[in-house]
Amino acid sequence: MFDKNKVKLGMAPIGWCNDDMPELGAENTFQQIVSEMALAGYTGTEVGNKYPKDKYELKKALDLRGMEVCNQWFTQLLLTEPYEEVEKAMLAQIDYIKYCGAKVIGASEQSYSIQGKPQPILEGKYVMNDEEWDKLTTGMNKLGKVAKAAGMKLCFHHHMGTVVQTEEEIDRFMENTSEDVYLLFDSGHCSFAGIDPVKVLSKYIDRTAHIHLKDLRNDVVAESRKNKWSFLESVRNGCFTVPGDGDVDFQPIFDIIEQSGYEGYVVVEAEQDPAKANPLEYAMKARKYIAEHTGL
Repeated sequence: MFDKNKVKLGMAPIGWCNDDMPELGAENTFQQIVSEMALAGYTGTEVGNKYPKDKYELKKALDLRGMEVCNQWFTQLLLTEPYEEVEKAMLAQIDYIKYCGAKVIGASEQSYSIQGKPQPILEGKYVMNDEEWDKLTTGMNKLGKVAKAAGMKLCFHHHMGTVVQTEEEIDRFMENTSEDVYLLFDSGHCSFAGIDPVKVLSKYIDRTAHIHLKDLRNDVVAESRKNKWSFLESVRNGCFTVPGDGDVDFQPIFDIIEQSGYEGYVVVEAEQDPAKANPLEYAMKARKYIAEHTGL
C-alpha cells in the first residue's frame, strides 16, 4: 500500500478536453472539469487548454475544491529554437504553476515531433544524430539547474512520435543528463512504444519525479499498426484508457512505486474522446481501481 504522506493522486484534464484536438470536449468547461475531478476524489490536476491563464484565478478555483496543480506540459524546442527562448518560456510557466502548488514541470521535446501530424505513429519518427543528442542533453542539463534554482524539478516526458520514444532513446537520454533532470514516467507511452514499462520504471525510479498512470488497449494498437493510423487517430479510436480498463499490468508498477519510497504525484492520464468515454465515469473507475490496489 502507498504511503499517503508521500504519494498523492492527480488527474489530467485531457479526458475532458484534448489539447491536440480541442474539438474533443469543446463543450466541457474548466469549472466542470475541476469540479468533477474533485468529486471523483483527486487532489491534483495538470493544466489543460480550458484553464484560466491568470494564476490567481486558477488558484482560487482549485483552493475552493481542495486541489492544486501538480504539473503542466511544457513544450520545448531545444533542437530548433535558441536556448535562451526555451529557458525564458520555462521560467514563465514555472511562475504560473508553482503559485498553484506544483513542484514539477513536465517537458517534452517537440522539435520534429510527429505526434500531431497525419502520418503513421508507429513508423517514420525523427531520429537524432550525435550532434542533436548533445544539444538536447546539454540544454536539458542547463534547464534542470535553472528549474532547481527556481524551486522546481524538471521532468522529461518520453512520448510517442518524439525524439525520445524508444527504450534505447530513454536510456541514452537518462545516461547523458544530470541528477537535476528527472524522468516523467508514462506507462501508456512505454507500452505503445513496445517497451516493458516495469523495466523502465525499475531502472529509473530513483530519478523519477512524476508518474502518468495510463492504460493501453492492445487491440487498438494492433489496428493502428495495421491501418497506419496517426497518433491522433489512434487516440480517437481509443488506444488509451484509465488504469484497470486496458491491458497494462499495473501491479508490478505499483510495487516499484511502493518499495522505492517514491514521493510525488501519480496522475491518471487517459486521452479519450469524451463523447465515447464519459470523463467523470472513467475518472471514478480509475479512482476505484487505484484505491483497491494501492490504498491511495
